Amino acid sequence: MIFRQVINKMVVHPKRLFLIDGLGALLSAFLLGVVLVKLESIFGIPATALYILAFLPCIFALYDLYCYLRVKKNQKYFLTAIAFMNLIYCFVSIGIVLQHYQKITAFGWGYILIEILILIALITIELKTASKLPSK
Repeated sequence: MIFRQVINKMVVHPKRLFLIDGLGALLSAFLLGVVLVKLESIFGIPATALYILAFLPCIFALYDLYCYLRVKKNQKYFLTAIAFMNLIYCFVSIGIVLQHYQKITAFGWGYILIEILILIALITIELKTASKLPSK
């Protein structure tokens, strides 16, 4: 029910999804690249892995900013693209943490799980919104 309401609002203003996605990417990059690095002993994710995970959301934020400011036509294509980039990021995150599974604490697993769950919700909204947009 909530998803349906959000999607209906986003279909009317699809550019807001780029803004939401971009702000979320910046938050993720900050948390991964600054906060979790400083608290590596608590989360157990090595700094090198965190920097890799923080880099990708920076790229996504630039893409989202470009789309928010410049894309006027075929928003369906651009929304679908960021949704798939987010999905790939989920798989990259899982792969990186599995490489370091022996070092990662419950807090580290919790952070990654929460981030992936949020991304899955966002990906769902982006794809469902894109499916309702015209193909121009």
